[in-house]
Amino acid sequence: MSSVPRIIIAAPGRSSGKTTLAMGLCRAFKKKGLAVQPFKKGPDYIDPMWLTSAAGVECRNLDFHMMGDENILRAFQTASKNADIAVIEGNMGLYDGLDLEGSDSTAGLAHFLRSPVILVVDATGMNRSAAALLLGYRQFDPELDIAGVILNRVSGSRHESKMRKSIERHVGMNILGALPKAPDDVGLTERHLGLIPVKEDPSLASKIAVIGEMIERNLDLETIHSIAKTAGDLPDVEPCPTSNGESDIKIGVAMDRAFTFYYQENLEALESAGAELVRFSPLDDTRLPSVNGLYIGGGFPEMFLSELESNARLRNQIKEEIENGLPVYAECGGLMYLARSIIWSEKSGAMVNALNFSVEMTKKPMGLGYMTLEANGNSEWLKPKSKVYCHEFHHSRPVQLKGDTRFAWNVLRGTGIENRMDGVIYKNVLASYAHLHSCGASTWAEDFTGLIRRAGKSVNASDNREAGQAQISK
Repeated sequence: MSSVPRIIIAAPGRSSGKTTLAMGLCRAFKKKGLAVQPFKKGPDYIDPMWLTSAAGVECRNLDFHMMGDENILRAFQTASKNADIAVIEGNMGLYDGLDLEGSDSTAGLAHFLRSPVILVVDATGMNRSAAALLLGYRQFDPELDIAGVILNRVSGSRHESKMRKSIERHVGMNILGALPKAPDDVGLTERHLGLIPVKEDPSLASKIAVIGEMIERNLDLETIHSIAKTAGDLPDVEPCPTSNGESDIKIGVAMDRAFTFYYQENLEALESAGAELVRFSPLDDTRLPSVNGLYIGGGFPEMFLSELESNARLRNQIKEEIENGLPVYAECGGLMYLARSIIWSEKSGAMVNALNFSVEMTKKPMGLGYMTLEANGNSEWLKPKSKVYCHEFHHSRPVQLKGDTRFAWNVLRGTGIENRMDGVIYKNVLASYAHLHSCGASTWAEDFTGLIRRAGKSVNASDNREAGQAQISK
C-alpha cells in the first residue's frame, strides 16, 4: 500500500491563489529539508513549470480525461515513491468539472487519491460571507475531507480578525493562516493562456523565493504537514515504464524560451521506446544536432517572431530535412513554427515554410478544452480507428490552407484545425493543435520511434558546434 503524505490545494474558483499557495508550500517544505513532489490536476503546462521551479523536481499532471483512473494512480505513485510530501494543485473550482456528478473535479481527485483538501479563499471584498461560503462547500459533499482553509489577499489585521471569528463561530473549520495582499513585484503576471511560463523568462524564478518566505511567515506549516499525513493508503499498482538506458535513435527536442510545453511522461515514453533525446533551440542554434527525428512541442512562438525569423539558417535546414523525409512530430506551437509564417495583428514572421499554410493569431481562443481524436487511416504510423485523448488551447488558426491537405485524425470531440479534422500530414511530418499525453495515446511513443527507424534518416551535424550539446536531463 502507498501512504505518501499528500494534500490537495483547492479553491472556490479560478484566480484565487492556488498556484501561489502550492508553489510557496513546495518552496517552504523544500527549505525545511523535505523531498517535495508537486502535481497539477488537469492538462495545464504553465503552472507545473512554476511548481517544478519551486520544488526542484519535475511536476507531474494528473488528468482524468487524458490519463484515466489507473494511469493517474500509476503516475502519482511512480513520481512520489521517494517523496516526504506530495503537494497537488487543483484546477478551476473545487467541485468544477465535465461530469455533473463531479467525478473528474478536484474534489473527485481528492476522493480518488484519498487526500485531504486545503481550501484557499480570496478574501477580497468579503468578511462574514467567507463563513457562509465555507459552510456551503463543506455541506455540498460531507464525505470530502476539507481539512483547513487559508485566507488569501487579506487587507489587514482587522479584516483577518473578523474573518477568523466568523469562520470559527459558524463553520469551525481549521484556519491554517492568512496571506496579505502581495506587492505588485511579487504577483504572477497573466496573459492569453494563463501565467507567463517561468521557462520563458528565468528571472521570474526570483519571485518563488519571496513567495516561499511569505508562506513561512504566515502559515502553520507544521499543522499542514500533519494534515498531509492523514491521507489514506492507496493500492499498489505497476509503476510507469522507464528507460533501460539503451538507445538506437536520437530525437531532437525543441526546448527554449519559445517552446516549453512538454509532459515529462512523453519524454520518458520516448526514452523507454529506445530514443536518446537531444535538446536544441530554434531561437539560438544555427544548425540541428545529429538526430534521426524531431519533436517540436508547444509554447509561445508568437512572442518571439523576430528572433525565430532571424534564425533563417536553422529554419532552412529544418525545411530541407523535412523535404528529405526526416520524421517530425509537432504540437500547436510546433505546428505554427512549421507553417509559412505567423501573423499577429500588424506583425508577421517567416517560419520554416514546410506546411502549406500560414497561422494567424486571434483575440479569442479558436480551440479550448479536451479533445478525442480517431485515426482515419491516412497516417502510416497511426493505427486506423485508434483513439487519442488529449486537449487543445490555441488563439490561432491556419489561413490559406489548401484543399488537398491531408489529415491524420477525425475530431470526435473538440475543434482541431478545420472541418473537425486535425493532424496535418506532409511527408513524414505530423503536426496538430492537439496536445497529447502518453497515457492518453498509449502507443504514440512506440509508433513515432518506429517511424523514425523505418525512415532511416539522419541529420549530419558534424559542422555544428552549437546545437545538440545538451542531452535532456533525466
